[in-house]
Amino acid sequence: MDLFESAPTTHSPSTHTPLAERVRPERLDDFVGQEHLLGDGKPLRVLVAHNQLPSMIFWGPPGSGKTTLARILARDSKAAFYQLNAVASGVKDVREVIDKAASHRKFHSEKTILFIDEIHRFNKAQQDALLHSVEDGIITLIGATTENPSFEVIAPLLSRCRLYVLESLTVEHLNKIIDRALTEDKLLQNEKIVVTDRDSLFHLSGGDARMLLNGLEVAIRLASVGAEGRKSVTRKEIEEAFQQKSVRYDKWGELHYDIISAFIKSVRGSDPDAAVYWLARMLEGGEDPKFIARRMIVLASEDIGNADPDALTIATSCFTAVNYIGMPEARIVLSQGATYLASAPKSNAAYRAIDQAMEDVRRIQDAAVPLHLRNAPTGLMKNLGYGKDYQYSHDHEGNFKEQQYLPDPLRSTIYYQPSDNGEEKTIRERLNNWWKTKKR
Repeated sequence: MDLFESAPTTHSPSTHTPLAERVRPERLDDFVGQEHLLGDGKPLRVLVAHNQLPSMIFWGPPGSGKTTLARILARDSKAAFYQLNAVASGVKDVREVIDKAASHRKFHSEKTILFIDEIHRFNKAQQDALLHSVEDGIITLIGATTENPSFEVIAPLLSRCRLYVLESLTVEHLNKIIDRALTEDKLLQNEKIVVTDRDSLFHLSGGDARMLLNGLEVAIRLASVGAEGRKSVTRKEIEEAFQQKSVRYDKWGELHYDIISAFIKSVRGSDPDAAVYWLARMLEGGEDPKFIARRMIVLASEDIGNADPDALTIATSCFTAVNYIGMPEARIVLSQGATYLASAPKSNAAYRAIDQAMEDVRRIQDAAVPLHLRNAPTGLMKNLGYGKDYQYSHDHEGNFKEQQYLPDPLRSTIYYQPSDNGEEKTIRERLNNWWKTKKR
């Protein structure tokens, strides 16, 4: 448990303190990233300016600044600050902080911020212990999580907090963080350091600022001193620092879009081998596995559809599993999903159907609902013919009765034209048997 009663003081330079900690920002103006929350007129900037911090949950990827931001907010609000890690803390620790917070408020009229890192690891009983004190304002809770709070934080606690989503850091942000470390850290600023392969740093750290800085520090130690006392940090030192090869994959640029495009087209083209290869390229390059899983859900409907209705279920289950377990095991789930989708029969009939229907909706606006399909809750409506002559399908053989369902201007229109692939062949035959007057 890391528990302290005031905002952190300025870091003293020490070779035993990791670089990420030594250069941790202590003012909002030095914080890099999250402009959507901290820019002029943005939510957190305004709340800090008015000293009106609510309880909140920070949801974002590792190394995006959740802990740093919590500490800065505590310092700026002049509140007592306590930090717990959900992995190492329990209900006893939470109650100890609440008791201290109550004393702060009673005897010093002082606010208390409790920061809980990895709050998603607290069980229901541990989260329940926070409810009353958050409700009464005894503590201002700031929880940090890399997992979806909707799944991991109990609803009563989530309803008492504001949710702020922290975004992944961009290349521009990461470059700024590196520059700041090299020029402002007291142990590095007097060295002549040149980082020749920042892309490898970005890839191997996965955009995690903490991992990036600490990896950079090790790489600097591994670099030899060259001419004029200059240290050149190359791809070799960076890969040795991370003990991992840097796969060329520009997560933030053109190659990112090229490879996800190749993956989607390989699945659409029913080549599971190519799909797995491009999947591996993305994962080795540090791509967010949930991004891949989301694309697979879209693909399951757009390119497979009712040719294999199970495809959407499997793709959705794949995303859920990836969200629960994370890497490295998520690679197995993604591989199962990708190979299933690539091997499934294909149809884009549902995709084409909705686009054509939406085009007609925009072209023919407010087409009248046929009288026999209208709801008739009152006698007046019945007298006007609402619901008259409607045929209840279950009263007829095969639970089907052919009648008009589309508005008059579109009464003969066919949007959904099933293919002859997979389950859609059966669907096509069934519809043809039902709708004798329609040609599919």
